Amino acid sequence: MWAMETWSPSRSFWGSLWRGLRGRCPHCGDAKLFYRYLKVEPVCQHCGHDLDRYPSDDGPAYFTVLLVGHLVIVPFLILGAPLIFTTPVWILLPAALTPAAVVTLAALPVVKGAVMGVLYALDISRADARLHTADAAE
Repeated sequence: MWAMETWSPSRSFWGSLWRGLRGRCPHCGDAKLFYRYLKVEPVCQHCGHDLDRYPSDDGPAYFTVLLVGHLVIVPFLILGAPLIFTTPVWILLPAALTPAAVVTLAALPVVKGAVMGVLYALDISRADARLHTADAAE
């Protein structure tokens, strides 16, 4: 059974979140979190912390789609409602998809870093996945 004793009060939630948002190691805040666009460093180059243990699989993509949908698509539909039915499709599609793609690609590493920071702060690792599988119920 899951218990709160695994959480370490020395891990600052907001500090870890902030370091993750900046794309830094959530443990030390000095080294880069990513070595490519979305590839997480397996081990921090500064402090040696195991960064590969935090499972940020689908969460960042979900939160990014949610963010882009609210910040780009909804205002486009509200403010551009009169133009949507009168503008040709060959103008409308690039005008809608370009800002959505740019904001999505810019936000995804930031959101993934934030998720990694939260996972670090709450001490959630890949080993905890066994607690959330359907096999555990059997």
